[in-house]
Amino acid sequence: MNIEEFELNYRNGIDDTLNQLQTAVLLLAQLEDRITVIGQDLQNLSQTVEEFVTQQRDE
Repeated sequence: MNIEEFELNYRNGIDDTLNQLQTAVLLLAQLEDRITVIGQDLQNLSQTVEEFVTQQRDE
């Protein structure tokens, strides 16, 4: 392998690795957003259940 081939392989490897890293970062951002939504949904559900229980006790 000469220097040109080595450099090309190196650059291709770096490009592939950076693309994989960018994909992972984007997936992580989507996952963080989804976790936030799930947390909000759980809080809303808990509040609804608590309100229902309170109403049932008051009746």
